[in-house]
Amino acid sequence: MLTFKQMEALYWIVQLGTFDAAATRLNTTQSAVSKRIQELERAFDLTVFDRAHRSARLTDKGAELFDHAKELLEQRDRVVERMISKEALVRHVRIGVTELTALTWLPRLIAAIQAAYPRVHVEAEVDLTATLRERLAADTIDLIVVPQIHATESFAATVVGEVDNAWMCAAGLVPKRKTALSLADIAQFPLILQGNLSGTGHLYTRFLQEHGVAMQRVLTSNSLIAQIGLALSGLGVSYLPKACVAHLVACEALNIVRTRPALPPVRYVALHRQGQGQTHTLTAEIVRLAARTCDFSTNLLDPGAHTVVDASRIGKVAENVREGPGGPSVNSTPTVKKPSGGR
Repeated sequence: MLTFKQMEALYWIVQLGTFDAAATRLNTTQSAVSKRIQELERAFDLTVFDRAHRSARLTDKGAELFDHAKELLEQRDRVVERMISKEALVRHVRIGVTELTALTWLPRLIAAIQAAYPRVHVEAEVDLTATLRERLAADTIDLIVVPQIHATESFAATVVGEVDNAWMCAAGLVPKRKTALSLADIAQFPLILQGNLSGTGHLYTRFLQEHGVAMQRVLTSNSLIAQIGLALSGLGVSYLPKACVAHLVACEALNIVRTRPALPPVRYVALHRQGQGQTHTLTAEIVRLAARTCDFSTNLLDPGAHTVVDASRIGKVAENVREGPGGPSVNSTPTVKKPSGGR
């Protein structure tokens, strides 16, 4: 008899490329996944995968069976989603963000998720863009919010916001002037930059190279907090998010250095794998919450910006994706893993 476990095994082997990856995704063993495929082959008297190849390549009959299995799984999930309320939905969702999001609007996003899905457990991780993209490709994380570094994406991508950056330095390092500096002039000073593992670092290194800037003295840091600290210490000129460090500019701890051309804004996107099932549906709705709660203008390290999350406002945001009554519960407490920096 055909079972959903057999169809899920087939689906995830094809999606992830190997039996081992499918077993990890299904929280089972590789031998159990292999057994489910063997049961399918015996039930329909066919060969699902071409064993002449090392990779999991479907036979013609296997491809036909995969199409039917995918359709049945989608129908099952639609029935479940219609019959169960979001307040009763129990899931574990893994979200990855870079340091700037963690320092600004991540608490608002988690609060909105808790309001819309009280029994969904959120696990948040803070890391560099390159690392988060690798995790997403390996299906060890469900959703990431990172700078957009590619014009086209292999993942489902939704723009959530933009960040305006400017060159900044400690007072007195760069003499004040009425006219903007050229990028070549900026490069005469020590530059505090992020490395290519950082999305912002990748974008701005490419920007400087495209404008033929010869960087002479470069100090690299993949931590935004460290980057700000180095700039405040007078060790160089750095690109920093204007809204996030506005309080440091207001008190003249940092000065903005105008350049021509100015730095282009950095677009942030929410990326997730495309697929079927309740997990993907939940992820897509969390992406919509991210787009609504995204706000890079608040800095959690600014004493003047410390306010309690507005529960009524978060409730209104969550109401757009919630059906029926409900509210936060102890089951919705998030887990935040230790950050490793980066933007």
